[in-house]
Amino acid sequence: MTHKPHALVTGGSRGIGAAICKTLAAAGHPILLNYRSRDEAAEAVRAEIEAAGGQCRLLKFDVVDRPATLEALAQLEAEGVHVGVLVNNAGIAKDESFPAMSYEAWTSVTRLTLDGFFNVTQPLVMPMVRKRWGRIINVASVSGVIGNRGQVNYSAAKAGLIGATKALAQEVAKRGVTVNAVAPGLVETDMIEGAPVDLILKAIPMRRMGTVAEVASLVGWLAGEDAGYVTGQAIVMSGGLG
Repeated sequence: MTHKPHALVTGGSRGIGAAICKTLAAAGHPILLNYRSRDEAAEAVRAEIEAAGGQCRLLKFDVVDRPATLEALAQLEAEGVHVGVLVNNAGIAKDESFPAMSYEAWTSVTRLTLDGFFNVTQPLVMPMVRKRWGRIINVASVSGVIGNRGQVNYSAAKAGLIGATKALAQEVAKRGVTVNAVAPGLVETDMIEGAPVDLILKAIPMRRMGTVAEVASLVGWLAGEDAGYVTGQAIVMSGGLG
């Protein structure tokens, strides 16, 4: 492809999402940065991308809100903007032991991951199919592969995302659209605040956390031409955990 396609990254204002936006922008993709509420953080990512010579447009909507999501995506379509790379990164963790888990902790985590995936991805699949090229990359977690105590909600959501990845990959593979998941382990972001990091590190063979840049680098590769024969995979990057 002579011109890099637009890349839509959900939850792109901080952490792994922000790193993915910067990595894809550096590779030449015009970035569509979705975020829900952190205006200053989103503006900062856009400013950094533009200062480096890239393109970045902010799209403020909640992926759980289906009407708002459809409206934003319809606006892009009306403007002739084709999303060729989609990174479903938006997610939250609300850790509680299962017997004490609130219904809100269950629904907020599962809906953001699974409803968010559906609301954003489903409208964008057919345009990719018609162009016979597309990259859908879902940010899951090693918790969705091996489970993690205190994270029944998060593990269920990410396991569901991996299942959706594998199923959708089979539906669209012959049309040149790849669908893969990246399943990081413990990564240095603000989501680990309050976590027993020292205890967790003892269970990781590499004895260190991953970085957002490492996750973004893998996403960047999956978004490129070199990964065209890779689909339906959940790639675990966890320092050997699991």
